[in-house]
Amino acid sequence: MNRIRIILLSSSFIIIFFLGLFIGISQSFPNSELNTIKNQLEFKNSNVENDSFENLNFKDKITIKNINDLTEKRNELLQFVWKTDNLPKQLPDIVDNNISDDRFSSLSNLKQIDRLTIKMEHGLSSIVYIFLPETNNGKIILYHQGHSGGFINGKSTIQHFLDNGFSVAAFSMPLIGLNNQPVVEMENIGQIKLLKHNQFVFLESDDFSSMNYFFTPISVTLNYLSDNYDFKKFHMIGISGGGWATTVYSALDTRITKSFSIAGSLPLSLRSIIDDVGDYEQFHPQFYSIANYFDIYLMSSSGTEREHIQIFNKFDPCCFSGVISSPYYDEITNSVIPLDSGNFEIILDDTHRKHMISDSTINLIIEKIS
Repeated sequence: MNRIRIILLSSSFIIIFFLGLFIGISQSFPNSELNTIKNQLEFKNSNVENDSFENLNFKDKITIKNINDLTEKRNELLQFVWKTDNLPKQLPDIVDNNISDDRFSSLSNLKQIDRLTIKMEHGLSSIVYIFLPETNNGKIILYHQGHSGGFINGKSTIQHFLDNGFSVAAFSMPLIGLNNQPVVEMENIGQIKLLKHNQFVFLESDDFSSMNYFFTPISVTLNYLSDNYDFKKFHMIGISGGGWATTVYSALDTRITKSFSIAGSLPLSLRSIIDDVGDYEQFHPQFYSIANYFDIYLMSSSGTEREHIQIFNKFDPCCFSGVISSPYYDEITNSVIPLDSGNFEIILDDTHRKHMISDSTINLIIEKIS
């Protein structure tokens, strides 16, 4: 009798296991229904959190009141990042034209790929790919990938832009993708292999800020593009950590006209769940004591023909989901007005349930910059 029970229990377990596996892979009933319930609960929680922020006074957190304030803040940030009042003037250390990379060989409307190598302090380097289309519209997009791998993970997004005739300069975050992970010698510590951004805290000094690892490759690439091509405007798009980089770099460099951050950041006071806290660069104390996120959003938005658009995935399983961003929208928008020009916008993407740039968002971006 016991043997029969054991056989029945084992059989039941095997059937349930493979049924669950089939449902997960095939996305069949009840997988979508369970996900819907889960998303509704999460969204409900985010609404509850959102309600708790409604009475906060965000206006007082914006320290930029006029053009002089904005210019002063930008100069202070430049001084902190690069220890100078100006953006870097250098060009890439190595330029390889018309390279071959099998990972991108299937891209259509691709004429060639050029590779830039940008070397930085402590042995870090950044690899940037410039995708040039066969049929082009004379415009370029700077595309910045997040923490989940290099810009190979943005291949479908790059393809969308190529299909529409855009050239694309693609970036990965420091230590990620094709970017190296050097070993550095630290006094009183010894050798450390740099694997995560949080380790950059060991490199901070009065003469050096590791924040420049995130922004120097963008600035140097813009220098190269300005010297070698006839692009009239530079637009920037980023997902996740790349969305953060897009937001902050656009505040530093007015050469960026329109910038689009997807699931990239929130003001620190609105980060109420652990997944929204982010890595070291997202909460660097000295950096954000100069300009908080409210100021940075304003700086990214302000200027002739400049625009900063934040796009949040409503059901993002990673970070910055829901509608928690809405409380500060009016304050940033109203603060742009006294600066005479610029635009700030928040868009909620409810077309999917992933941490990604959706087709809907890509189409919106292309429409805005075409």
